[in-house]
Amino acid sequence: MSTAEILEGGVRDVLLLCDHASNAVPADIDLGIAPGLLDNHIAIDIGAAAVTRGLAARLDCPAILATVSRLVIDLHREPDHIGLIPHRSDGHLIPGNETVDKAARIARFHAPYHRVLRDRIRAQRPRLILSIHSFTPCLEHGGTDRPWQVGVLYNRDTRAAHPTVKFFEARGFVTGDNEPYSGRLLNATLNRHAEAQGIPSVAIEIRNDLIRDAAGAEEWAGVLADLAAHLLP
Repeated sequence: MSTAEILEGGVRDVLLLCDHASNAVPADIDLGIAPGLLDNHIAIDIGAAAVTRGLAARLDCPAILATVSRLVIDLHREPDHIGLIPHRSDGHLIPGNETVDKAARIARFHAPYHRVLRDRIRAQRPRLILSIHSFTPCLEHGGTDRPWQVGVLYNRDTRAAHPTVKFFEARGFVTGDNEPYSGRLLNATLNRHAEAQGIPSVAIEIRNDLIRDAAGAEEWAGVLADLAAHLLP
């Protein structure tokens, strides 16, 4: 099973990433959960893949989408992160992960995925990397309402992030500046493949009730296409 799907495009200035695009679980892995949970946010960023595909088509740019659920391994975490292979997610136990061979799962999924990103970025050298995610209006267990329509996540490099916040606010969106969680804590993919390489980047978090259907995903693909045009000199 390949860990990444690559969409090719003619425009090389932008690269799109979608770490949580899939809820797929390989047949030889038993997570020990009810199948219906794979349709929840704990398994996949709802709507993020559709937005990424729509945006890639609008920009005619490459995109890399992960092909395995974050319940198998979270590709948007460092290898030593406590949540890399979750034993619990948003109150749901994942019993099949309690005795997993961590090194083997990293070697099978995490390392190959990040090699794909590394090699693509070396070959393409984009001027901008956008990482597309989605978040829940409220966590299932112990959460409070999240009023933001879109969040902008970043770590130290603010070259793309600060203009992105201003762009969304000017459009009238309720915008989270490093909300609903901070990119200074959760920014593993962009830290490694963008910031460390000197490439401007930003992670876009869209509230998933806005992109659950095709119309919403297409609308946000249009918004982000305008954003990309705004960010590129």
